[in-house]
Amino acid sequence: MLSATATATATAGVVFGSNWITLLTTPTRLLYFCHSAAAAAAVSDFPLTINITRRPRHRLRKNSCSFYSTSSPFPSILTEPDDGNQKKSVNDARYSSLRILEWDKLCDLVSSFATTSLGREACKEQLWSLNHTYQHSLILLKETNAAVQMHNHGACRLDFSSINLLLVKSGLRNARRGGLPINANEAMAVAAILESAYFLQLNLKAAIKEDADWYNRFMPLSQLIMEMVINVSLVRVIKQVIDEDGSVKDSASSALKRARDQVQLLEKKLSQLMDSLIRNEMKETSFLEVSNIDGRWCINSGTGQLTSFNGLLLSSDSGTGRIIEPLSAVPLNDELQQARASVAKAEADVLLMLTEKMKKDLDDIEKVSDSVIQLDVINARATYSLFFRGASPSLYLSEELDGSFSTETYLSENETLMASFPKEREWLLYMPKAYHPLMLQQHRQNVQKAKKEGSNAPDVSALEQAHPVPVDFFISHKTRVLTITGPNTGGKTICLKTVGLAAMMAKSGLHVLSSESVEIPWFDSVFADIGDEQSLSQSLSTFSGHLKQISDIRSQSTSQSLVLLDEVGAGTNPLEGAALGMSLLESFADSGALLTIATTHHGELKSLKYSNDAFENACMEFDEVNLKPTYKILWGVPGRSNAINISEKLGLPSVVVSNARELHGAASAEINEVIIDMERFKQDSQELLHEARHHLMLSKNLHEKLKLARRKIKEHGTEQRYRKMRQISEAASMARSILHKKVRQLRAHATQTFQPTADQKQLLTSDSRFTAEAKNGRPTESMSTSVVEINKQPSAAMTELPEVGDMVQVSSLGRKATVLRVDRSKEEILVQAGNMKLKLKLAEIGVK
Repeated sequence: MLSATATATATAGVVFGSNWITLLTTPTRLLYFCHSAAAAAAVSDFPLTINITRRPRHRLRKNSCSFYSTSSPFPSILTEPDDGNQKKSVNDARYSSLRILEWDKLCDLVSSFATTSLGREACKEQLWSLNHTYQHSLILLKETNAAVQMHNHGACRLDFSSINLLLVKSGLRNARRGGLPINANEAMAVAAILESAYFLQLNLKAAIKEDADWYNRFMPLSQLIMEMVINVSLVRVIKQVIDEDGSVKDSASSALKRARDQVQLLEKKLSQLMDSLIRNEMKETSFLEVSNIDGRWCINSGTGQLTSFNGLLLSSDSGTGRIIEPLSAVPLNDELQQARASVAKAEADVLLMLTEKMKKDLDDIEKVSDSVIQLDVINARATYSLFFRGASPSLYLSEELDGSFSTETYLSENETLMASFPKEREWLLYMPKAYHPLMLQQHRQNVQKAKKEGSNAPDVSALEQAHPVPVDFFISHKTRVLTITGPNTGGKTICLKTVGLAAMMAKSGLHVLSSESVEIPWFDSVFADIGDEQSLSQSLSTFSGHLKQISDIRSQSTSQSLVLLDEVGAGTNPLEGAALGMSLLESFADSGALLTIATTHHGELKSLKYSNDAFENACMEFDEVNLKPTYKILWGVPGRSNAINISEKLGLPSVVVSNARELHGAASAEINEVIIDMERFKQDSQELLHEARHHLMLSKNLHEKLKLARRKIKEHGTEQRYRKMRQISEAASMARSILHKKVRQLRAHATQTFQPTADQKQLLTSDSRFTAEAKNGRPTESMSTSVVEINKQPSAAMTELPEVGDMVQVSSLGRKATVLRVDRSKEEILVQAGNMKLKLKLAEIGVK
């Protein structure tokens, strides 16, 4: 039994005879690695959960035994081994599949974009976690998209390269432990992280003040940033007493200033003393120099050289000479040691003061540190996506294939946060022009290396043009098994790895390296059987190794899993291998994974599509003219054999080729001819489809332009209407103003010429009503055809009625008017004076 004392002393290793245990501490858990069965048995009674597993090479040695503390608050990367060997096997298959897909290399590449050491470690751990749920994957994608938005905005950069998180963490530990103060470098690291978080908050607030929508666009990062509690006064205090180089400033305390001045004074005295002693002893053959031994000033002389001054011999060596401390320097050296001790004490007092101030904010500082690590991990994912121009995937659950409910997805840039795909999904997997991430990285490295080495421009240009070929994956929602055929080195295995890595990238919150937005289902696990699985330790051949891996995959895959099988049924008799491959694929289609993609050379597997709608065929295109693969996928077309045709073009004797064709059979030749026609038809269809997409894109652009023109025309019409209305309103206002002025003039003139009678008062009342109506802007009949009767005795009345069109003098108005109508029976006339019409008696008009 391993005792608690033994555990405490086993930081490097615990030895049980010839058996030993290694202990490894990670940021989240304590791992014990037992390197023999006896060591595992020795600690079997220790209160820890034991899990024997095979982990990826970058984490654990194969067949090692790991112990996980059951009290850890963090979820283990491996599932708790409650079910024993079953869950061990599940994790073995999952990690083995990720190793085959080279997921570890991609994790290292993504984490290299983190700007802090702890951020890189946390990024690797997050990417290697196999416990992501669908909702968690959506959150990770939303975080990545928000970080991309921040990069594009420019003002809120998540760059933490100036922060030393290791010093921050150690400073927090020392402050919590108590007793000893934090050191100056730790204090400056704390100030740096608080200051960086503070400026990040300021930049975010400025962006939100400019446009409030940025808060929602940056979610959930905006919430994470704004929730950080930062004590700005603590930053000021630290910078007041600690210099940028990590030393305590002289101004930090008066005691420190005095002690350092004393040290400088004593060192100056000792320097003068040593110079004086050396000058007195200087001869042609003498060699003396000043040395500092443990902080004490001494003189180094040759081995056989005698000195005239007395001193203490500190050391003597034939190679380095003799180290002598002059007796006259001993008191000064003692004082210097005491002064330096005073400096150290004064510095410790300053740092202790800082430690006490920090203790009030330890929890907030630790939360800020954790938030910075989280932001650094998110920034690494976003920076990787931007660097390789990835597209944000639309992630959905397999249950949505029936269109029973819609899914909230997180798209890139200015796309809506709700999925724009129809309820009835056309594709199970839609991934146009997708790149293998490691091949794209290797290509960029080669180009950069060629440029750095100063290669010729044509060589660099040719290398840049040799870009990796992207592949298209358009898998119908009805398809459960895709069979890919094609020649060796045609790109089948790369296609499998591209799909597997894309599925893991989308699940882990990374953008997929595709030219367009990707529609991809969420897979709970990605299983792969690719390459040579020969195992000498288990006495397994290549064929047996494949079968063992496929058997594990078949038993562990679920209805939400992705299964990738390379060269299924290979490594044994072709007939038996084909039969076994057909049976395996049919079992995966009936009750296995959500999607299975298999590559094969067996022609019999091509026929499964014609008997089961869950199957689909595809093949790798081959250029028979140049005898090279094009690395492009032809969908819906079964691959054909090119071995005989290639052999003929490579110069094999025609007799051998003819005999091979006869042995192969006429039926096979006819099938190949049919496949050739299908390939040509498929290529023509692809060209037409590409042309149709091009015209569709042009139509969409034209449609958008027409919509824009229509909107501008509407806006212009509305603007013109408003302009006309303003002009009419202004003209009406001007007319009313003129009319009011005329009425006021008439009233003033009438008041000056006569005293109003009762009838004249009635006229003025009518004028007032007319003025009020004009002010209200309501033109009435009374305004245009107002007839007012005025009874006034003229001074010189007319004796006979005028004719229509004559000009008469209206005494009450003091102006002339035109006769419009004459009523001889009533001796009344209708006259018009300006805009007013008046009905007058003959006696009310004067002589012309």
